[in-house]
Amino acid sequence: MQRVRTIWNASLLGRVLAAVSLWFGRQWDNSRVIQAFLSPMAGAERSRSSVFFRLWEGIRRFFCRVYEALHLEKVFSGSIFLQTWLWCALPVTLAPLLIYRPSIMVLLLSLVGFFSLALQLQRSRDRELVYSPINRFVVLYAAVYLAGTLLSSDLRSSLQPGLLSVAFILFSLVLYNAVATRRQLDTLVVLLVLAAVCVSFYGILQYLFGWGYQSAAWVDSDMFSSIRFRVASTLDNPNMLGQYLVLMIPLAGAKLLSSRDAGRAVFYLCCCGVLCLCMVLTFSRGAWLGLLFAGVLFLLLLDARLIFLVPVALVVLYFALPESIIGRFSSIGDTSDASTSYRVYIWMGVLAMLKDGYWLCGIGPGDTAFNQIYPAYSYNGIVAPHAHNLFLQILCDAGICALLVFFIILFQYFRTLGVALRDRSDKTTRLYQIAFASGVFGFLVQAMTDYSFYNYRVMFLFWAYLALGCLAARRNQLPEGGLLQ
Repeated sequence: MQRVRTIWNASLLGRVLAAVSLWFGRQWDNSRVIQAFLSPMAGAERSRSSVFFRLWEGIRRFFCRVYEALHLEKVFSGSIFLQTWLWCALPVTLAPLLIYRPSIMVLLLSLVGFFSLALQLQRSRDRELVYSPINRFVVLYAAVYLAGTLLSSDLRSSLQPGLLSVAFILFSLVLYNAVATRRQLDTLVVLLVLAAVCVSFYGILQYLFGWGYQSAAWVDSDMFSSIRFRVASTLDNPNMLGQYLVLMIPLAGAKLLSSRDAGRAVFYLCCCGVLCLCMVLTFSRGAWLGLLFAGVLFLLLLDARLIFLVPVALVVLYFALPESIIGRFSSIGDTSDASTSYRVYIWMGVLAMLKDGYWLCGIGPGDTAFNQIYPAYSYNGIVAPHAHNLFLQILCDAGICALLVFFIILFQYFRTLGVALRDRSDKTTRLYQIAFASGVFGFLVQAMTDYSFYNYRVMFLFWAYLALGCLAARRNQLPEGGLLQ
């Protein structure tokens, strides 16, 4: 491999491409917009004089006194419930694997994580919540979403999905505070990849043996007669499975590239193969497009010169992949496809609905609330459970404030990782940061074609993913430590 690299660097083509890459790199580094983006925010430190901090400290002191007055230390000293990392790792790892009432099971496991962190904060007055610039906006988004739920056009139907969403959003703060060592973060990344491999392997078996439910709405049988089966695995829908894999494949790639020996490299190469094969079998064009954008960003952040491999890879894939896959991918944007025209008509109806005043506060989360208002604006009588676009659906759920705060969260997330990538880090840390940045970027690309949070477990994993990405940004600052404290 080293010999090939030496020959390439000495070649005329290699020198030309390196010069072009360096020129673009200098333009990037000298850009005022980029430098402003990568500059730390003024006043980003937590203000201890703020009303919210004083309120939090007052509530915490009260519960600390209750904990001491009831002598709860005798009950919980040495308890397994004090292992916050364990109780947060369980729902994050098991979320895509659960089958029986999975959303409720994930919620119950998450609540144990909340309880464990609360115990830690009550028993130790010196322990503080770990600060991150993104946290305040996560809390604000949860508050706005809760307000949207309470102001729903149908409170009864919106209450359960709204409260479930708020709990999953706030869990990201618990997870961020639960991971205290580098080993805990690394182990959690490994568990995420292994869980994704199990989900993907089951999906491949589904395709081979024809297991599971298939909906006629999942594919235009007239346009894609060769596609008989789309894999959904444990996530009930091929598009939701694809959305999940867009997050997981970059992590598997990071583990592959950071492997320190041949055995691990082969293992993670097989993991990447299983995940990518399952992704192909979803036949989800939005997920394929999201993964393509995630891959391009991964290569750009890893080494800008690698971007020149993308056209070569696309040509190779064009000749190597079956005609059914090529035809499916090339149909992106073709309005003659029933699935594409279906989405376009939904977007037109939703935009008309939002324009009529519902953009301000939304109509509340949940299918029932959506279908109380949307049918009056639907085009061609199109029936839909949601807006088939994450950003439009957030507008529908909780209004323009929720969407603006969501954009701020994404801005802060990419800024945090961008600043971290600019600093010198070890290879593993840098690869984690690249993976978490590219995974969210690809997820958001697919989110423009589907409502990514329709599956609550995918929503839960997205918010957990944001927390882990912020942890990866400061991985060098974490002590090596152990798994259980």
